[in-house]
Amino acid sequence: MLRLNVTRVGFLMGVSLLLAAIIYFFAANWGGLGRADKILASAGIMVLFYGASFIFSKMKIMLGHHSFLSAIFLVGGCISFGAAVALLNQIYNSHADTYELFLVWSVPALLFAFITRFSPFYLLAYTLVHLTLWQYFFPSSLHVYHSEAELYLIGCLFALINLILFLLTETRLLASAPLKAVSFIAFHTALLILSNSLLYERYGPWMNIASAAAIAFGFYYFSRVHLNKAMLTLNALAASAFAIFKFLELLSEHASTAFFVYGLLFVAVLLTANVFFFRYLNKLDQPAEDHEKQASDPEENKHKGALIGKIVSTVVTIVGILIGSISLVGLVFLASDGQDTEYVLFVISLLFIIPVLFLSRLNAVVRYTILTIGYAAGMIAIAWIEQPLLTLLFLVVTGAGWIRLDGRGQHLFIYSLFNINIAILLFQLFESVQHAFSFMVLIMAALNALIYACHHLLGEGALRQNLRECGLLYTLLFLFWLTFMDDIFPYSYEVFNIMNFVAVTALAFLFVRRSQALEATASLTFWFIFIAFKYYDIFWTLLHKSITLALLGILIIAVTYVFAYRTRARVPENTDEFSRLLSKKPVLIAIVIVLQLGYVGYHAATSEVLLSTGKSIKLAIEPLDPRSLLQGDYVRLNYSISTPPETAQQELENRQGLSRIKVVLQEGADGVYTFDRFYQSGETISANEVIINASTSGWQSLYYGIETFFVPEGTGLETERNAHYAYVKVGKKGDALLEKLSKD
Repeated sequence: MLRLNVTRVGFLMGVSLLLAAIIYFFAANWGGLGRADKILASAGIMVLFYGASFIFSKMKIMLGHHSFLSAIFLVGGCISFGAAVALLNQIYNSHADTYELFLVWSVPALLFAFITRFSPFYLLAYTLVHLTLWQYFFPSSLHVYHSEAELYLIGCLFALINLILFLLTETRLLASAPLKAVSFIAFHTALLILSNSLLYERYGPWMNIASAAAIAFGFYYFSRVHLNKAMLTLNALAASAFAIFKFLELLSEHASTAFFVYGLLFVAVLLTANVFFFRYLNKLDQPAEDHEKQASDPEENKHKGALIGKIVSTVVTIVGILIGSISLVGLVFLASDGQDTEYVLFVISLLFIIPVLFLSRLNAVVRYTILTIGYAAGMIAIAWIEQPLLTLLFLVVTGAGWIRLDGRGQHLFIYSLFNINIAILLFQLFESVQHAFSFMVLIMAALNALIYACHHLLGEGALRQNLRECGLLYTLLFLFWLTFMDDIFPYSYEVFNIMNFVAVTALAFLFVRRSQALEATASLTFWFIFIAFKYYDIFWTLLHKSITLALLGILIIAVTYVFAYRTRARVPENTDEFSRLLSKKPVLIAIVIVLQLGYVGYHAATSEVLLSTGKSIKLAIEPLDPRSLLQGDYVRLNYSISTPPETAQQELENRQGLSRIKVVLQEGADGVYTFDRFYQSGETISANEVIINASTSGWQSLYYGIETFFVPEGTGLETERNAHYAYVKVGKKGDALLEKLSKD
């Protein structure tokens, strides 16, 4: 099983690099390929992915590896279809990141999810459907006005969709644990946003009841009906978020000395109630005289009680820490009236920390809450004071916390404070040095790597485990951060990027090989984050990144395949999760693939017909230079015909929401078409006029679907400076395609 996991990580990395290379290549908009070549290339890549999936599914040797490759190539084919759709919109200059793009992409993802019941397809379809809805209601290409009632209904729609998905996964009608967790989080996030009385003055207060009821029911259901530790933890986080957001809402309206005092009193009451609550639970756990009244499974009840107690403690601690920290800092700031506030806060933080460090018999929740409030206040104070000696003193106090506290979470918290404290100290010492921030990140990366290496010097135990996990996490974090820093020596930027990629890739394989699940997960997470963030980086052009990533992907797949072949005798062949993926309903899968290829051909054919038969018109423009996530650099165009005369603006304002409208353009003496009037059904159009379809959102602007012109990477600013006119093809039905930009 170990070698199987190693090979799966290798194959997953390799295929991911190939997909990233495809997206980067299309986004680069390389001028060396014409429209037909790009369309054929996108369709060919889809065929290659789906073909590879089919071929690997038919191989009888190394089933454990070939079935996995078949599955991820099938998912890769669906992702490459999305890249092909984005490319079509890029070629024919459709709007960037439109809801139509994600809608079309989501259809095969949904079909594959229902056909294969494969969890990655569920997550892909979930993401695409939500992007479709978001772009529909809040399009990036135009501003759509929504009333409070409409925003409320949109929020309710997102909440309802996620509630339904959660119920389907909870009842096992959809078997996907990741989808269950994601939909649960999204559901509570939607409820929390809807309960914001500052945003929804009319509906927000009522949604507090719904949000609180959902949290209460979650605690009851996941503790009494269907015990689930993971979902209880998520429910606890939802409860914490709700309490904290409500406190911040009240703070925004009632900030005062009395309010902060009440905040501290609330924390005190909360902690006291927590102590009495657990004393009550302990009494309930004592043996009863009548054993017949005991639960049928006392061990299970004991486990449930301990779990509920831990969840409650987590909620109380999080809520107490944040409300207490905000209240303390706010109270000190108001009480000192701005006179030496930072020093007062520093002294108070020490009074919170030092005595409690030695009160080891104090209730754990009370102790950790008071300590964390003190540490939070102290960090604010030393950053405010900017005196290295006081920062060094507080570093000693932070180190004392590592020694005096026990537990995995407590040590991670103290280690995080340690890094923040060191960072503040370094900034205070080297603030005037050139590239100080880059040097600081480099020192922090080296320091954490050294700490991680030192865990080998310790004997087996909790201390070694905590030091290993904390050191690795922050080493990965600062290594990744280092890839964004300016040069501190010649080519340091390139060196840090290469070093990060090689180191994190090696660590991922190493930890998988050693069966260290937590460390392997952290390494893979930072590996994928690095690949994603380098899209926007200027380390290389998108074209060069594409070639590099493609070569790396092929190399990793080849090396992993050789490794898998040589060790196949020791690899378990129990691969039911993947081996029957394509054999479930091969005809339906083939139909979905054909439909995808058919859409690409149909979209290209209709666009080419419009370009060849449409009437060419010239429009005045004002360009801007943004970037699309999937489609690369483009120029956003503001046409002179986008803002109609005042005589026509009243009609636009009367149209609520997004609506369609036809516009008549008239050719001027200089050959440039300008807005003339709104088209009335049945009216006659002269030879120098043309009808074009537009959209309006209740504001004083019109949108024609031709506001985006994609350009090769790095040429957007030049196009913005030089382009003054756009040449557009308009079809008989008013559909328009942007053909080119020009100075003249």
